[in-house]
Amino acid sequence: MGFHSYIVCQGLKRLGNDLKDARRRRRIKAELMAERLGVTRATLDRMERGEPTVSIGTYMNAIYALDPDKLTGFVSIFSGEKDILGQTISDRELPKRIRGSSKI
Repeated sequence: MGFHSYIVCQGLKRLGNDLKDARRRRRIKAELMAERLGVTRATLDRMERGEPTVSIGTYMNAIYALDPDKLTGFVSIFSGEKDILGQTISDRELPKRIRGSSKI
């Protein structure tokens, strides 16, 4: 297993716990949830514990299974309009002056 930062591990634990709570609030048995995700019960248990070895695709399937609208927000987290850091870096690199002829 590779290196996982403390912040990533804590985030995954929270995600896993929230996933478990959401499943339970919907009264979905673990066996049925695992079946819906196409994973074993053991994999679902690892997800709900927040283990970093579970694939992101499996987490995305769980998000979709519990609340499809949430998946839209998840997959767009790096989109241009939401990437504030990327925009800031890009704006810093804009040229101070533009030389030469402008042909419009």
